[in-house]
Amino acid sequence: MGEIGHNGGPSLEGGVSWRKHCWSAARERLLPTLPIEVVRLRVKRAQALGLDYRTYAGVRAATGHDVVAFLFSSNALRVSLVRPEMPGDRAAKLSVVQCGRLALAVAPLTPGLVEAANQAVLDAAHPAPYALAGFGEMRSALRAALGKVPSDQVILVGDLGLERDWCAAGRLAGYLPADRYFG
Repeated sequence: MGEIGHNGGPSLEGGVSWRKHCWSAARERLLPTLPIEVVRLRVKRAQALGLDYRTYAGVRAATGHDVVAFLFSSNALRVSLVRPEMPGDRAAKLSVVQCGRLALAVAPLTPGLVEAANQAVLDAAHPAPYALAGFGEMRSALRAALGKVPSDQVILVGDLGLERDWCAAGRLAGYLPADRYFG
């Protein structure tokens, strides 16, 4: 019997290799082994989303849910006032993605401009949170953009460091840099 607060795990006395063995064995017992059919289905779903399996599996493990939508910043889509339509390679990738595709129009762009120029590949566009907005304002803007879509099932694809904060404020499933997603 251990002291008060002891978790009943292996003793920390002894060699490093023994502790490593004990914790490795405990971790193996904790993580489930998925049947090959489930892994195949998840690989197929990752491909349908345009993600590599490792990223998709990480999101599934962290949230416990499938990805139902992507939220793209207009910066990640390479949309600007001069060129309101996204480049062909990005549009081509989005046209085959099998889930929701939402955009956040970063000022000075308007949601109407982004949506009109990219109507074939985007489901909707909404105003992005202001760059230096507080978490409450960010959360409200993201919640309005998502509507009834659960936030923990949405991945944000962004291009700037400030956009990474939107993920935490909106309690989104994850953040992917645009270069990694479109690369």
